[in-house]
Amino acid sequence: MVGTSLLIWGMLFGAIGLGYFTYGKKQRAVVPLFVGIALFVFPYFITNIYLLVATGVGLAVLPYFVKI
Repeated sequence: MVGTSLLIWGMLFGAIGLGYFTYGKKQRAVVPLFVGIALFVFPYFITNIYLLVATGVGLAVLPYFVKI
């Protein structure tokens, strides 16, 4: 069950990352671009489900608070 949860959460954050990456690339916005890349990559390194969700949510809301 934990492996399935990690896979589903990783796919969800990867999809959100794809949206941020595409937006950042088209708008030439640095923060969404790098957040999108981070959302692609970080699920490969985190195996704790709670830490995965907390990190993913934290990264997903980061562009709303950081405007560069």
